[in-house]
Amino acid sequence: MGDESSCKKHFVLVHGATLGAWCWYKVKPLLEAAGHRVTPLDMAASGINLKKIHEIQGMRDYTEPLIAFLTSLPENEKVVLVGHSLGGINLALAMEMLPHKIEIAVFLAAFMPDYVNTPSFIFDQFVAQLPDENYWLDTEFKNTGDPKETLTTMSFSPQFIAKLSHLSSIEDYELTMMLKRTSSLFLHDAWKPEAKLSKERYGSVRTAYVICNEDKGILAPFQRWMIENHGVKEVKELKGSDHMPMFCMPKQLCDCLQEIALK
Repeated sequence: MGDESSCKKHFVLVHGATLGAWCWYKVKPLLEAAGHRVTPLDMAASGINLKKIHEIQGMRDYTEPLIAFLTSLPENEKVVLVGHSLGGINLALAMEMLPHKIEIAVFLAAFMPDYVNTPSFIFDQFVAQLPDENYWLDTEFKNTGDPKETLTTMSFSPQFIAKLSHLSSIEDYELTMMLKRTSSLFLHDAWKPEAKLSKERYGSVRTAYVICNEDKGILAPFQRWMIENHGVKEVKELKGSDHMPMFCMPKQLCDCLQEIALK
């Protein structure tokens, strides 16, 4: 494994839609207790980031806190970048822009685009493979109605959050209800030709995927489809995890992330 310092990693944790850096509150101390450095980040208009969702023009703006943080690191420092759910799109953008800063990118029950199609392809396939048309329950989608405004916002309902965290504690459900913010899938960005990722940059970063097999948000069969579509070789599975493994099995998730990072 090399000297002890080579076993200590810098984990950068990226949350999913409507969440924030706070959602890693169980995982952060576990990784730190194992000797690692851990930086959970708020994306724009998320967590305690002061921006509002209507000030975000697209995925690049939304990802700016991650890009700024990676850019600020010393030239020779690389991170283990972990993205949950929609955070997979943040990872993909960072991999395209700053591949040299990322030792490995870990997609945790996350959307994972390929470099053949624009990211819209993944969302189109996701919708096509949904088990029923009532998937979103009473999640609220809104736009201003102004044809110049392309952003559609998304606010998760109590029932949808319960669905995502059906194996997590009632306390974590309540915490999510109190701290959630309005978000977006930024679909108006995903179809643009310039959103397409490159094999030379995005495709050059070592990539792993962690499946949550009891996930009712991004279903396990679709997670496996994305893995096959992308050609990911490093795959782990958290058996008995809902869409929120940082809530329902933080110790197992911590062990899983360490195994991937130290391989």
